Amino acid sequence: MTGKPDDRQRQLDDPDRPPGADPHPGIVVRRLQTWDLDRVIDIDAKITGRRREEFFRHKLHQALADTGIEVSLAGEVDGACAGFLLARVHYGEFGRLEKVAVLDTIGVHPDFKGRGVGAALLDQLRTNLLALGIPRLQTEIGWDNPDLLAFFHHEGFHPAPRFCLDLDLETTRRP
Repeated sequence: MTGKPDDRQRQLDDPDRPPGADPHPGIVVRRLQTWDLDRVIDIDAKITGRRREEFFRHKLHQALADTGIEVSLAGEVDGACAGFLLARVHYGEFGRLEKVAVLDTIGVHPDFKGRGVGAALLDQLRTNLLALGIPRLQTEIGWDNPDLLAFFHHEGFHPAPRFCLDLDLETTRRP
């Protein structure tokens, strides 16, 4: 992933914005809190069409109980939670010692789509992670989500130089 876009790139993205101006006016990004759980579940349900209460209860508890680094964020517009992201920090996996952040999920309420909430969340996450000396952010998404793929591409993500493999244990049983 590339670093935070410079003012010149932001100016190209929004030619009416003066250099140095807040790229996300009206959006407040803050740490995700326990009281955000219901809103996170509601936002996700609006996006996915299903309520994943236990998943988010577990993920939010995990994010807030981790005594290490808190990197999960909420984005507010006019005092209302308009979006969120859940992330965590890994210090290595698959035999490699490497600090990397993992973006588990990001969601923006459909009423706030296109207003820069997702970009504001990722910009703040970039800032926080770089300040902590964490140079990379990874995530996974399905190829059947072109809007999310386009968003991540615009934010500087690119395909990783590795394959993610799955094994369906139910259908691949050996005799």
